[in-house]
Amino acid sequence: MAKIAPLSGFPEWLPSGRIVEQHMIDVLRSTFELHGFSGIETRAVEPVERLLSKGETSKEIYLLRRLQDQGADSELGLHFDLTVPLSRYVLENAGHLDFPFRRYQIQKVWRGERPQDGRFREFLQADVDVVGQDTLAFHHEIELPLVMVDALSKLPIPRVKILASNRKVAQGFYQAIGLEDVEETLRILDKLDKVGPKVVAEMLGEIGASEDQARLALELAGIRGDDAGVADRVLALGCRSELLDEGLEELVALLEGANDLIPGSVSADLKIARGLDYYTGSVYESVLEGHEDLGSVCSGGRYDSLVSDGKKTYPGVGLSIGVSRILARVIGRELVTPTRKVPTAVLVAVNDEGERRHAEKTAQQLRGRGVAAEVSPNSAKFGKQIRYADRRGIPFVWFSTDDGEQVKDIRSGEQVVADAAQWVPPASDLTPELRGSDE
Repeated sequence: MAKIAPLSGFPEWLPSGRIVEQHMIDVLRSTFELHGFSGIETRAVEPVERLLSKGETSKEIYLLRRLQDQGADSELGLHFDLTVPLSRYVLENAGHLDFPFRRYQIQKVWRGERPQDGRFREFLQADVDVVGQDTLAFHHEIELPLVMVDALSKLPIPRVKILASNRKVAQGFYQAIGLEDVEETLRILDKLDKVGPKVVAEMLGEIGASEDQARLALELAGIRGDDAGVADRVLALGCRSELLDEGLEELVALLEGANDLIPGSVSADLKIARGLDYYTGSVYESVLEGHEDLGSVCSGGRYDSLVSDGKKTYPGVGLSIGVSRILARVIGRELVTPTRKVPTAVLVAVNDEGERRHAEKTAQQLRGRGVAAEVSPNSAKFGKQIRYADRRGIPFVWFSTDDGEQVKDIRSGEQVVADAAQWVPPASDLTPELRGSDE
């Protein structure tokens, strides 16, 4: 038999980890729906030509081929994000959608990149987007990060704060100081956290930037703040352009609007560039406080030209949560754990195998009222059946005794007479709950 070994970059969780993952998915889904977003699921594959049309490199794409017919599906690839599938979905279904189209999507994606801490080849993303037809109001650029703040704040994870910039600020500034290759400059500045300012300055020099231009670009990237003072610091660098002024106005409106609704929710960080070329306005990244080494766990931005059929344009704004990236950190370091590692709330004990049918009927009654129950796998002594429940974190054991039906809380030892047609556990024990490491 071949030796079994983990496959790097394809995470699998133990049952307790899966409870954490499922809870996160449920919280995200319910929060997105509270904000009026409709869920969709798109196919896992797209034509490679479409996948390559948004500035990504072919090495990130897993190609899809059938072993029995090498050429049949050679032009299909697994999607590496949920934005490219969204653009195709909108174009194909525009006649059936109501605009602005508010969609959320929680789905697996695949990238053929080297696995690292928090970076996988197969991983789960959770996206929210608002897509308009021909136009899309700016206020959605304030709304979307607040949706993510609301969703992430409901999870027992370290605090997440949204960091924002605006592509118009960067582009307008680079144009004002005479940098010709604006798109490449944005891609280089997007690497600042990874390679540092010295390497970025060298890379800018390689595309023709002077020392002064590189210095000014880095000074812009170093500006941070929570209010209109950010714009004053940018203008103090002595450069102006119409596009820069427009971007600063939008950035200040974002900061003031978001922080008025949820104080402290969004900060400006002008080093954020977002390397993909389809972003046109506000751009967002975020980090887990105390876990900045993990990189951004939620990112996105405004795009005006991602989706178009040649007649109509579908601008949008959206953000994506790297669910698997967060899970890898909180599960791997036990920052979040479930109150038990199985869904079961009640183990129905079996006195002897002749009474198993009675135990199964009791469990059936409990399940019919929404109480997760399982029947003991054997009719060992009650002490062993209780230990079985304890190892799995099952809080209650149900007994059939000469004095009638009874249920025992094995944590406190309290045992009471109960009726399977009426008894319910406390709400906190009905399903596994998540707790942070500080609880």
